[in-house]
Amino acid sequence: MSKFKISLLVPSVKELAKKPNLQVPEQYLYPNQDSIIVLNTTSLGQVPVIDLSKLLSEDATELEKLDHACRDWGFFQLINHGIDHSLVENVKIGVPEFLSLPFEEKKKFWQTPDDMEGFGQLFVVSENQKLEWSDLFFTTTLPSYERNPRIFPNIPQPLRDDLETYCLELKNVCITIIKHMEKALKVKPNEMLEVFDDISQTMRMNYYPPCPQPENVIGLNPHSDAAALTILLQASDVKGLQIKKDGQWIPVKPLTNALVINVGDIMEILTNGVYRSIEHRATVNSKKERISIASFHKPQMSKVIGPTPTLVTPERPALFKTLTVEDYYKAYFSRHLQGKSCLDLMRIQNENS
Repeated sequence: MSKFKISLLVPSVKELAKKPNLQVPEQYLYPNQDSIIVLNTTSLGQVPVIDLSKLLSEDATELEKLDHACRDWGFFQLINHGIDHSLVENVKIGVPEFLSLPFEEKKKFWQTPDDMEGFGQLFVVSENQKLEWSDLFFTTTLPSYERNPRIFPNIPQPLRDDLETYCLELKNVCITIIKHMEKALKVKPNEMLEVFDDISQTMRMNYYPPCPQPENVIGLNPHSDAAALTILLQASDVKGLQIKKDGQWIPVKPLTNALVINVGDIMEILTNGVYRSIEHRATVNSKKERISIASFHKPQMSKVIGPTPTLVTPERPALFKTLTVEDYYKAYFSRHLQGKSCLDLMRIQNENS
């Protein structure tokens, strides 16, 4: 990851939030953001729920539901995903413990000026930019030979072993979902999947401390994910994830034992815009902390991505340029996190406008 522009180092928000009678520093205040109060969610519906066990049993109706979810929502909750319940629970216990390590212990894992992995924030590209009300821990998880020797091997046990197993399980879920996307899109078998040979996975543990002015800060700026598929596990029952649909912010209330999956920019490129990456954000709570674990899946950096040939037709010409995954990520990480602005740069019509 060091080949990308490195985020500037910032203080720990968790440590900041411990101060008595806290006044939120100016750099964290976002007074003009869209309201965090979300109205009319019933009229827009709820994020679709997909049953993986039905997909695996060749249920045509469930495949249609997956197709609809990816076209119209870009988000869905996955139930009956097959990952052992006790493993998921261990991760949900172990990650908050890890994020609660004493600050002196965390320093060993802190980001450095030339390494974006570890504790800190991402996408901080200028000294005077507004900061998010969150801490994160970011690390490469798969393939194992790409792991940062300073980071993953030093994660304390038993969490390290639990993450080892959990990451492999998520990889299998991701590949299974992509196979079913191919079926739904009626592309040739492995036509999309072939680019995911030796799939790359990174993990971001998010910690959102409580804030006395939650309406004036943001936990995570509105953005779409760069990856192909993101799989999110919520470790606490505090709501905070919101997605933008039809111009409104809709809260996602994670179902018990479900994984939240969303389409990323790379999948939108591969599907020639049929499946869309969706803007989402994280809000914070005035009383309770929120913790989530996001795992991002993408092709290897050297792979070339562009619209899948079967999905390029005279009626629907290629919407996106062809480029390497590395070039896309260089563009993504060099910018302030903002909506779908990076994907918009890759649209072919931009060259002619």
